[in-house]
Amino acid sequence: MKLTHLELHNFRNYFELELDCHPALNIFLGQNAQGKTSILESIFFLALTRSHRTSHDRDLIRWSADSLSVKGELETDSTTLPLEVQLTAKNRIALINHLREPKLADYIGHLNVVLFAPEDLDLLKGAPNVRRRFLNMEISQAHSLYIYDLLRYNHALRERNAALKMAAIPDETLLDVLDAQLAEHGEKVMAARSIFVEKIASYATNIHRQLTKNTEALEILYKQNSTQLTEDLAANRQKDVAHRQTSVGPHRDDLQFFVNGINVADFGSQGQQRTVILSLKLAEIDLIHEETGEYPILLLDDVMSELDNSRQLELLNATLGKTQTFLTTTTLDHLQNLPDNLSIFTVNQGQIIEQ
Repeated sequence: MKLTHLELHNFRNYFELELDCHPALNIFLGQNAQGKTSILESIFFLALTRSHRTSHDRDLIRWSADSLSVKGELETDSTTLPLEVQLTAKNRIALINHLREPKLADYIGHLNVVLFAPEDLDLLKGAPNVRRRFLNMEISQAHSLYIYDLLRYNHALRERNAALKMAAIPDETLLDVLDAQLAEHGEKVMAARSIFVEKIASYATNIHRQLTKNTEALEILYKQNSTQLTEDLAANRQKDVAHRQTSVGPHRDDLQFFVNGINVADFGSQGQQRTVILSLKLAEIDLIHEETGEYPILLLDDVMSELDNSRQLELLNATLGKTQTFLTTTTLDHLQNLPDNLSIFTVNQGQIIEQ
C-alpha cells in the first residue's frame, strides 16, 4: 500500500498543497510549528476521516475558510484508487474513485495507517477513553462491521442515558428495548476487541522480547467491564436509575500493560514505557498486514529523537522495506543508517521544498 500523491485544500495552515510521495521514505524537516505534523495529520484524516490531534473539526479548517478537502492517490498490489475526504461545518463527505460513499464505515479501511507520535505514551498513562479510542481506530481499519456495531451501541447508549436522566421513574418498557439493543451490539463490540487484543498481544509480546533481548516479558490484558451484558444490564438497572447513567458495557472497557508482572503505566521507567509503545506500534503493522494482506502506511511524528540509538535502529530495520513511511523531524542529526532511496522535504511556515 502506497500513497503516491497528496493534495490539501484549506487544511490547517495549508491553503493549497500538492505533494508527490516517495514510495519508501518521506522525511519532513523543519522547526516546530511550521506545518510538519499537519502533513501526517492529513494522511491520518484521509484514512479515518478523523484527526488524531483534535476532536473539534473546526480546528482542521483553515481560519479564513469554511471547508477543507484532502485528496490522495492510493496504490495497492491490485489497483490505483483516488480517495478524498471533504469537511464543512455541517457534514463530512468521503469519496472513493470520485464517487461519494454514503456510509463512512464503508470508506474506512481502504487506506490503512499506523501512527507513532510522542503523545502515544498516553496509551499507557492516559485515561481509559484514550485506550478505547485506540481499540476503535485500529479495529475499524480492518473490520467495517465493527464500526457499524460500535455506532449502533453508542446510539443506544445515548438514548438509554437520556431516558435515565429525563424522568424520575424511567419507562421500563423503553429501557427493556434499549437494553436489548445495547446487548446485541455491545457483545459484538466486546468480542471484536477481545480477538484484536489477543492477536496484537501475541505480536507485541514477541517483538518486545526481541527489543529487550529476552530480559522483559510484556503482557497486554483486555479489561472487560461486562462479560454477560444482558444479565449485567438487568442486574444494575436500579443502580443506573439512581445514578442516572449506564454503568456496564464496552464504554467502560480498558487495557492494561504489564512488564515482568508490573503495571508499566504506574511503575515502569520511561525507557520501559517507550519500549512497550514501540512494540505495540510494530505489532500493529504486522497485524494489519495479516488482516488485510497489505502493509499499512507508517506515520512517525517526531519520534526518532524520543528513542535511543538502539531503538531507532530497531524501528528502521523493522519497517523500511515493508511500509511506506512519512517521518517528521527537526534535525537529521539523530537519524542513523538512512537508505539512499528517499525524499527529504523542508517545511517552513507551511511552504514545502523538496531537497
